Amino acid sequence: MNIQTDALNTNAGRAEHSLSRAYTLSERYQQVRDHSLILCAPLQTEDFVVQPHAEVSPPKWHLAHTTWFFEQAILKQFSQGYQVFSEDYSRLFNSYYKSAGEHWLQSERGQLSRPTVDEIYNYRRTVDKCLLHLLDEEISNSEMLEVLELGLNHEQQHQELLLMDIKRILATNLSMPAYTEAHWSAPEVAEHWTEFPEGIYEIGHEGDSFAYDNETPRHKQYLHRFSLRDNTVSCGEFIEFIDAGGYSNPGLWLSQGWDWVRHNQITAPFYWFKKDGIWHQYTLHGVKPVPAHEPVVHVSYFEADAFARWKGCRLPVEAELELWLEEQPEMLSPRTALLHPNRAEQAINQVWYWTASHYSPYPGYQPYSGMLGEYNGKFMCNQFVLRGGCVATPAGHYRASYRNFYQPEQRWMFSGIKLAKHH
Repeated sequence: MNIQTDALNTNAGRAEHSLSRAYTLSERYQQVRDHSLILCAPLQTEDFVVQPHAEVSPPKWHLAHTTWFFEQAILKQFSQGYQVFSEDYSRLFNSYYKSAGEHWLQSERGQLSRPTVDEIYNYRRTVDKCLLHLLDEEISNSEMLEVLELGLNHEQQHQELLLMDIKRILATNLSMPAYTEAHWSAPEVAEHWTEFPEGIYEIGHEGDSFAYDNETPRHKQYLHRFSLRDNTVSCGEFIEFIDAGGYSNPGLWLSQGWDWVRHNQITAPFYWFKKDGIWHQYTLHGVKPVPAHEPVVHVSYFEADAFARWKGCRLPVEAELELWLEEQPEMLSPRTALLHPNRAEQAINQVWYWTASHYSPYPGYQPYSGMLGEYNGKFMCNQFVLRGGCVATPAGHYRASYRNFYQPEQRWMFSGIKLAKHH
């Protein structure tokens, strides 16, 4: 396999990969890699290997796949004489990179009891040792450092996916055990809107810091006058939608969304259920009553769109959300340990906001070259963009130009609703 990185985001920043910066990359690499193991620490061995749904990957697979990425994209390319840990691992732990060879079906990842969890941990230790040794020797190799930066951000993406999948795995158990214990409150928030004038705005990543290829190039976009509601849609508001017959009114739904509701008998957000006549939800901190004032989470695009229509509003397009996010002071605020959204007034790191924008390339978009060209571009079909980051997004990983994307029926991610309206 030949990985060409000349098209790796030039905005990734040569300053990011200067010699003085490179001396700290080994520490950053270890911190990012260790965080994946910290996230898995509360799990029992049995939790690592199950796959309750085709879209969920076992935690063991995440730990192995992120390791395979570093082995495939860095060690095999830049470490002279490197011997892969196992010839089988490329097939088992390659996710979707067709140019890297055949790979195991995503829906069948939970069928594998081997390699064992212990063997995967040993795989991680071995690759980490080799990569840190390479980093000590090749700190002037800017091409390698660019791929390393992408690999670290890739692992952070999988840390969020880990928490999404762990939640799905634990919730499938009859006992619905907590991942960790926590208690929180959800303060009431007054409704407030921010208005933006019509005009031509610049959208997309700018500067020398890292960004994925799908965030570029920065470009101009005309927007009509619009307003965004600052506070996120709350659980209490969504319960009103349910009580008003929102799930039984076809006039609120897109045709495909209505078919999805009827076929799957959808009556509430994912993880919600009634107990003694009161709405409860499964969280990573266990089963809790649904507080009225916290952000609603785990809704599909179809549900978000129907709710917005019921409120006489609409979902924002991604350019509108990017402008709004750029003005939010929380972009630089520290993260908390809570793994459930509880602040409807907070702009980021609570829920991903569905947008009305189809996931498509920006004007002049250039994907990465080689294997890495499969990272984003080939998924630009039948998916919608989400913005805002969530409680599971690692600290320092999110930025205003970040483009997440999912299919409209999916809702096991931490997805919520931001309202917009025309003038």
